[in-house]
Amino acid sequence: MRAIKFAAALVIGLASLAGCQREDLDEPLKLSGKVFIFNYRVAQATYVVTLTRNGPLPEPSFAEASFENPAGGEPLVTRTRIFPFWEKVSLESPPVHCVVKDRPYAISVRVVDGRGKVLQIIETALTSSLDQSILPGKPLVVGPVYTPNPDVYGVDGTVDYAQETSCPDVAAR
Repeated sequence: MRAIKFAAALVIGLASLAGCQREDLDEPLKLSGKVFIFNYRVAQATYVVTLTRNGPLPEPSFAEASFENPAGGEPLVTRTRIFPFWEKVSLESPPVHCVVKDRPYAISVRVVDGRGKVLQIIETALTSSLDQSILPGKPLVVGPVYTPNPDVYGVDGTVDYAQETSCPDVAAR
């Protein structure tokens, strides 16, 4: 009798585990990372969101990301094709301005097929541990070989590392 109860419990346990895995496969992508990148060389900040493949996707598929605009206004939207051989999908926003430390910013990712049918929606938020004040107001370098920016490094030896002043929340810090 004990063997039958044990076998029944084992079957129920395995069935519930299989059910969990099936739910997981309903989400073809999983959020695996999110960060603000502050690139001081070009005086830009961007959101970067990384997704890991968790299941099959139809061909073609796209990730439509909507990033809250730290400067206010409409969200910044990108659309990235997801290729079948990609195990990881990296989504980057256009450059953003006025990022404030310790403030959460909303991110929404819609995974769609080639006809626009929504396959998955991922909602998250990103809180920066830094704010825009760490960046100079102008790029430190220009061009493909990182030539010093003449607007920052004057020919007379002067240097202008002035910060961006168009963001009142950041400038007040």
